[in-house]
Amino acid sequence: MKKLILPILFLLGLSAYKTAEGSDYIDIQELRKLYSSGDASKWPAAELHESIDKSKFQDIGVLPAVPYPAYNPYSKEKESLGKILFFDPRLSRSGQIACASCHNPELGWTDNLTRSFGHDRQTGKRNSMTILNSAYATSLFWDGRASSLEDQAQFPVADPLEMNEKLTIAVDKIAKIKGYNSLFTAAFGDKKVTLERIQYAIATFERSINSPKSKFDQFVSGKSEIYTDQQVKGLHLFRTKAQCINCHNTPYFSDNQFHNDGQTLFGTKNEDFGRYNVTKDVKDIGKFRTPTLREVVNTKPWMHHGHFPTLLDVVELYNLGNPSPVQKKYLGTARDSLIPKSDPMLRKLDLSKEEISDLLAFIETLSTPTRRIIIPEMPK
Repeated sequence: MKKLILPILFLLGLSAYKTAEGSDYIDIQELRKLYSSGDASKWPAAELHESIDKSKFQDIGVLPAVPYPAYNPYSKEKESLGKILFFDPRLSRSGQIACASCHNPELGWTDNLTRSFGHDRQTGKRNSMTILNSAYATSLFWDGRASSLEDQAQFPVADPLEMNEKLTIAVDKIAKIKGYNSLFTAAFGDKKVTLERIQYAIATFERSINSPKSKFDQFVSGKSEIYTDQQVKGLHLFRTKAQCINCHNTPYFSDNQFHNDGQTLFGTKNEDFGRYNVTKDVKDIGKFRTPTLREVVNTKPWMHHGHFPTLLDVVELYNLGNPSPVQKKYLGTARDSLIPKSDPMLRKLDLSKEEISDLLAFIETLSTPTRRIIIPEMPK
């Protein structure tokens, strides 16, 4: 029966896909109905790699309420203070670089540069990640060296390639600005300025930087006609043949894990061992944190090195199984043990040009129009 259904569907101009049970075939309108039902349990089964623990797998969906840690609960006053500190360049040694320099709200909360510029126009080592929806990240930076947004807030200030300021001096400079007295009092109960309070305020502000409902969120919540047929097909491909769901899962569209996707650039001037630089575990060589795909259209260029100018480049690379060249000249040398090993999930996908277009059409629905933000006036 299955063999008869396929040609009939194609004659009718309908695309055929396996159901969750894989026992028969359904057309695009059936997929539309299932995915926009508001009930993810009705979706066709995701095609997961054998290495994934299915009992812990969480599918894509609408983001839940923003989580705030018990040690740093939300307050409007703390968010307001954090916003000002985020835009204040006086935390830097030069007095010209703020957090917002690399995380521009009008550029998808990144800077759209291959590598960011820092102190004395020095170029950083990696592409700047967006902080949109970072409240849902379980670690920060490409290598996960920060365990929370509070922890993350201190790194750029002290980094010689970024703000290049000693943390104690940065705190002292903020403490000497009288205009901050009332802001710290409102947020924390008194005017005392400490590194921890600065970190907590910035983290509170960053947790407020979240996407509005995307076309994807609306579609899976019941607006069945908001998607084109192409976008419906792309969603299904994302969860099945294209294998994107293996790493870009959960409502955050990231598994918050680290993977070697063959982009270590081993043996080149841009070589980057990623997570290994933090853990010193050879198993982590070349592993980088899975970035969220929410707002991905607005956060170009892509990958930790920023070498991919279009999303088509990214999809094509994964479609080919990310064939990184084997550095045979290092075999048997002192660097032999450092040769990166790509994630076993990487393999050729055999996506057609039409399927790639469908996939890109879906990915675009995860992004929303850029919103302007009122830049706060700096205290004096």
